[in-house]
Amino acid sequence: MASTQPQQETTLQVRRVFAAPRERVFRAWTDRKQFAKWFGPSPDHTTVVTEFDLRPGGKYNVEITHKGGDVHKHGGVYREVKPPEKLVFTWNWLNGADDSDTLVTLEFQDLGTSTVLVLTHERFPNAEIREQHSQGWTGCLDQLTKFLS
Repeated sequence: MASTQPQQETTLQVRRVFAAPRERVFRAWTDRKQFAKWFGPSPDHTTVVTEFDLRPGGKYNVEITHKGGDVHKHGGVYREVKPPEKLVFTWNWLNGADDSDTLVTLEFQDLGTSTVLVLTHERFPNAEIREQHSQGWTGCLDQLTKFLS
C-alpha cells in the first residue's frame, strides 16, 4: 500500500544571503574551477569535479573526499540553466545506500551588492535523509560564504 508523505517531510528549503553580486554567486556554482574550490560541507573536505557539462541535459559528477579518507560521490543532470537567475539539477548519491533521485533548484535573487540564494532540495524518501542533507547544505553554504568573502 502506497502512502503519501507530507511535503515538508520530503522537501528542504534553505535561504541564505551572500555579500556578493548575483552574477558572482551564480558563477561560483557554474564555473567548474570555482565550484571545486568551495563545494564541500567543511574545510576538511576537498572536491574533485569529474564531469561538468553545464547545459540542460548535461551531466555533472563530483567526488568529495574527507581528510580522513571517506569519499562521497554524487552526480546528476542539469534540467535548467538560466544565468544568473536559476539552476535546476537532479542529485543522486553514486556510492551510498540512498540511491533516490532528488531535485535541487537554486534561485538567485538580486539585491544589488548582495544576493539571496533560495535552495530547494526535494523528493527525499523520508525526513531522516532530508535532515542529513540539511546539515550538508548548511556546511556547503558556509564554505561558499568564505569563498565569496
